[in-house]
Amino acid sequence: MEKILDVISGEMQKAFQAAGYDAELGKVTLSNRPDLCEYQCNGAMAGAKRYKKAPILIAKDVEKELEGSPVFAEVGAVPPGFLNLKISPSFLKDYLSQMAGEPKFGLENPKKAKKIMIDYGGPNVAKPLHVGHLRSAIIGESVKRIARYAGHEVIGDIHLGDWGLQMGLIITELQERNPELVYFDEGFAGEYPKEAPFTISELEEIYPTASAKSKEDPAYKEKAMDATFKLQNGVRGYRALWNHIINVSVSDLKQNYEKLDVDFDLWKGESDVHDLIPAMVEEMKAGGYAYISEGALVVDVKEETDTREIPPCMILKSDGASLYNTTDLATIKERMEKIKPDEIIYVVDKRQELYFEQVFRCARKTGLVRPETGLKFLGFGTMNGKDGKPFKTREGGVMRLESLIAEINDVMYEKIIQNRSVPEEEARKTAQVVALSAVKYGDLSNQASKDYIFDIERFTSSEGDTGPYILYTLVRIKSILSKYKENGGNPEAVSLQPASGEPEKALMLELAGFLGMMENAYGETAPHKVCAYIYNIANAFNHFYHETKILTEEEEEKKSGWIALLLLTRDILETCIDLLGFSAPERM
Repeated sequence: MEKILDVISGEMQKAFQAAGYDAELGKVTLSNRPDLCEYQCNGAMAGAKRYKKAPILIAKDVEKELEGSPVFAEVGAVPPGFLNLKISPSFLKDYLSQMAGEPKFGLENPKKAKKIMIDYGGPNVAKPLHVGHLRSAIIGESVKRIARYAGHEVIGDIHLGDWGLQMGLIITELQERNPELVYFDEGFAGEYPKEAPFTISELEEIYPTASAKSKEDPAYKEKAMDATFKLQNGVRGYRALWNHIINVSVSDLKQNYEKLDVDFDLWKGESDVHDLIPAMVEEMKAGGYAYISEGALVVDVKEETDTREIPPCMILKSDGASLYNTTDLATIKERMEKIKPDEIIYVVDKRQELYFEQVFRCARKTGLVRPETGLKFLGFGTMNGKDGKPFKTREGGVMRLESLIAEINDVMYEKIIQNRSVPEEEARKTAQVVALSAVKYGDLSNQASKDYIFDIERFTSSEGDTGPYILYTLVRIKSILSKYKENGGNPEAVSLQPASGEPEKALMLELAGFLGMMENAYGETAPHKVCAYIYNIANAFNHFYHETKILTEEEEEKKSGWIALLLLTRDILETCIDLLGFSAPERM
């Protein structure tokens, strides 16, 4: 189905052509003066020089050709040559009726679907999720859902940090505390215990303790590096302990991501590509790409057109150890060999842009990806507190993600039970649903690359540009539809009617922009476009609601049209909030 702007532009292009001018001049845009018109065309201004004719005369010629057009209710040529346009209510009704009857509201699947991988999440095992992990999870999840809705095959990968020095630190600290554990007995040949010798809480205490010790005690750090080496070279007891660390951590991570309604198709980590690194390094050497510089193995990635310094991409350190660059490149190699994606999108902190520029260039230069494979860096800004600095606890530490979620749930719960009687269990469940909308919408309504202030009070407000405001609007619509049904109405039998007033028409015009919005949100990898769209719909609906007595309307055809409009509004809003990664309760 065509976007409404394309349909309108097509009608305008025919009129320009019929008047003797180039059809390309007939491009229509949303009006920048909504007090005067709904859409506008500035083609006459662009054509004035070409046709050596006053733009107002060109506009009047086109205006004449549009007399009786089924698309426009009003066409006005105004000095110095603008064409002000208002859409025909009948045309708009027909367009929305077609949308309502089509799968995905008329959004067509691409002629050739892409296979897209999204790398988001990126937590380290054995460490609790903190607020710094929030944006990657929320943005990545929404980008995944938008791309799937657009008709592409999308695979989300968490990309765990599970193979570096942190593993050696944990193993070393465990050995210091419990040297009698069977994992440290080099002569042990039996089966290791199925139960881990620690809980997630103990694990989360062990890592920072070990990390602090390694900074103060060189001998301790040396032990940890040796433990890391033994782990990575297959020592049985260390591998068994590592498996326990992974299992306990991943189980906890899954519970936390589940609370955010974030889901990964793959739970792979750096360890999955460890065995690919030696062959990859040899290929880079054999191809003449990698060379020794100051003891380290590097690949030059600077290009002639660079206006800033792009350092070489380091593949191995002088002691032969691999780096994040190495595992990221090996991960690209594995993805290309096993999954063969058309595009890989990395949802990471924007401060890592230079790092990923090096990795992408190295992957292309060394042939790890096909020339046509897309490598996209979607960098996000910082989530800050009201002081404008990175969000912290009241004590100044990094806040755990589960603590932040619990705090917002409590704020929402207090607001729900304020001045009304709601059963405890229902209030708690509703609070969780609405709190999730507050967190996700609060994040996603900002352009990903921008920093933003995380303001719990503002985000949980039921007024303004917030998740709860969107949900209150949806719940209000559901309530009206429910009452309509209780009063004997049949929602299956209603049909849209041409708008009878400006508030109704304004809502219909907002809904008609769905296809254009989806095209932009997917094409620009921009969930904030979905947020802006549904905020406009919510505003338009609430204005219409306050101006219209929907259920008490005596004229049945008019009431039927309004109910049909509410059904379409509900369906589009529910689709959009699902793309953002949250849902609406039945009542609030």
